[in-house]
Amino acid sequence: MTEEARQHVVDADDEHLRHLIHEHLKVFAKFTSENCAICEALSPGFAKFVDAPENVGILFVRLNSDENPVAKKMMQQKVAPFFVSYCQGRLLECDALTTDAEVVAQLERLRAFVPVK
Repeated sequence: MTEEARQHVVDADDEHLRHLIHEHLKVFAKFTSENCAICEALSPGFAKFVDAPENVGILFVRLNSDENPVAKKMMQQKVAPFFVSYCQGRLLECDALTTDAEVVAQLERLRAFVPVK
């Protein structure tokens, strides 16, 4: 993983996300929506997670679900923000989360996941 990828959240679309989840061992994606108050409230925490030493090796990605049909379909009945964990190109977990504590818990499960060799 490049130094640049660790230092910021990568904004992506559906196609770019598909490539990223296969190029990086672990990916943590946040699907947002326009005018989403919870999305805005969780943004500072999400940005801090990128720089946390325990999250080295996880690529953080943000998608606007309003502009990406695959992300929108994945959310279906859910509301933004919607968080998705991937490992080795496979979806591990996805859920609508509304607090930093819930995001931290999902990140901990992603960190603890042992990939297949």
